[in-house]
Amino acid sequence: MRSKVVGVVLVGVGGQGILLAARIAAHAAMLSGFDVKTNEVHGMAQRGGSVMAQISYGMAVHSPLVPKGTARALGALEQVEALRHYDYLAPDGLAVVSSHAILPVTVSAGTARYPEKAEEKLRMVFPRLAYLDAAGLAASLGNVRAANMVLLGALSRGLSLPEEAWLESLHSCGREGDRDLNWAAFQLGRSIKL
Repeated sequence: MRSKVVGVVLVGVGGQGILLAARIAAHAAMLSGFDVKTNEVHGMAQRGGSVMAQISYGMAVHSPLVPKGTARALGALEQVEALRHYDYLAPDGLAVVSSHAILPVTVSAGTARYPEKAEEKLRMVFPRLAYLDAAGLAASLGNVRAANMVLLGALSRGLSLPEEAWLESLHSCGREGDRDLNWAAFQLGRSIKL
């Protein structure tokens, strides 16, 4: 796997910590000796809009963009965002999706409807799906905001980066006061059977 480029896509909505999770994953790949490129799309993110981060790593990476149908892993902190970006994942790639639903303004205003049976739809489009309650697992550690680290921990199982690189990256990229919580949340996610 060292000779080819590995693509990772993380999606969610503004405020869920997708960009921090992407920074940690990219740094872990760099610490593992890979060339790394990243790309972020976060229009209206501060207002709960869609956020997508792409990470490409390998021995030589020429673009941060992950072509559709090639990502080794897709992580989503919101289930409809996973459905919106399903086509980035390779047919044998791993999707880790939180069961969390965040209703967009159009739904709460009554002008649109949130898709029904989201889990059923996710299972149809993702042959390798880890569907988990990242927010609930994070809350069990005392802080629901660590859901991004739970998701990242589960996603790390589908990537061939050493655990030491993840630990060092979590300590380097996160806030000092959050290090213990982030590591505990990451380990909780990593312990989930895929």
